[in-house]
Amino acid sequence: MEKDHYYMNMAIDEAHKAGAKGEVPIGAVIVHKDKVIARAHNLRETTQNAVTHAELLAIQQACLYLGNWRLEDTKMYVTLEPCPMCAGAILQSRIPHVVYGARDAKAGSVDSLYRLLNDERFNHQCQVTENVLAEECGQLLKQFFKHLREVKKQKRKAQL
Repeated sequence: MEKDHYYMNMAIDEAHKAGAKGEVPIGAVIVHKDKVIARAHNLRETTQNAVTHAELLAIQQACLYLGNWRLEDTKMYVTLEPCPMCAGAILQSRIPHVVYGARDAKAGSVDSLYRLLNDERFNHQCQVTENVLAEECGQLLKQFFKHLREVKKQKRKAQL
């Protein structure tokens, strides 16, 4: 569990980078044999590209690093439960273990809405560890969206 906290803190650092850019603060880290081989954060607003989620960017980096699309012997740490798109990419890249922080009641596809990573109809399943530093991960998101609502409220007042 100590290693999980260590790597999740790295993912939280990535989430902070996203938040500082005005992105939804989600970060991901991929570890291979106790070495970080990829780290990324959301860039959807920056790139105006729907697929630049932290998990997908980290998967791309890890594939380049290993020179292989199969990310066997890796572990992904992500601050928020992956969405359907990211869960699909995790399965397709054969990541054997995913550790996530906060659940996502609106789009979570690991435990909340769907259980894609453990669906035996797929030819690959993942071990999942949830709620690692969940409070810290959840607070990042709550603070981000609270700030967004305040900014929108101020803009509406200024227009009156």
